[in-house]
Amino acid sequence: MRLLVVDDEPRLAEGLKRGLEAEGFAVDVAHTGPDGLWFAREQEYAAILLDIMLPGMNGYVVCRTLRNERNWTPVLMLTAKDGEWDQVEGLDTGADDYLTKPFSFAVLVARVRALIRRGASARPTVLTVGDLALDPASRSVVRGGAPIDLTAREFAVLEFLMRRGGEVVSKAQILDGVWDFAFEGDSNIVEVYIAHLRAKIDRPFGRASIETLRGAGYRLGAHDD
Repeated sequence: MRLLVVDDEPRLAEGLKRGLEAEGFAVDVAHTGPDGLWFAREQEYAAILLDIMLPGMNGYVVCRTLRNERNWTPVLMLTAKDGEWDQVEGLDTGADDYLTKPFSFAVLVARVRALIRRGASARPTVLTVGDLALDPASRSVVRGGAPIDLTAREFAVLEFLMRRGGEVVSKAQILDGVWDFAFEGDSNIVEVYIAHLRAKIDRPFGRASIETLRGAGYRLGAHDD
């Protein structure tokens, strides 16, 4: 799942990016309010981590603008301002949650995952396709009761496919949804990770759930053979 971090402190923003990527997220970073608003308008995100004190446009205005444009991406406010009325203003502008700096990274990740689960009624707690189950909260994957060990990136690719179970998704869509905005590597990296997933979630179980549709992309189905 792709996240947007909007914070004008480069060291903090980079630290959040590295930590969240280690948790399996794709992360884009903006350092000003206008840049954050541009990213949020141009790309679909699972959640936005938004600082309040930003150059060019503060976080309250960014959040209010998105809500006025009917952009309902979950927003977690990150700020050094801990007054109760600051929290009230943040939530009243449309933010979904509020975390005061300094904060625990573990708590941050837990809150982000909670926001993603609550983001839309169509987001179940555990994703299932046939006998394959993926739990985003516990970072676990099970097929037919047997646990499957995946790397963070493999997990992210599988989660992307499972959230679109039955749909054909292109290589470009997977790349955009799982790798960060600035990725300039070979797009064939998607094929590499699809091969890794097949070797872990399909082949040992006699399944062929990840289909390749030549010229179109991939589809995850509940096929038994």
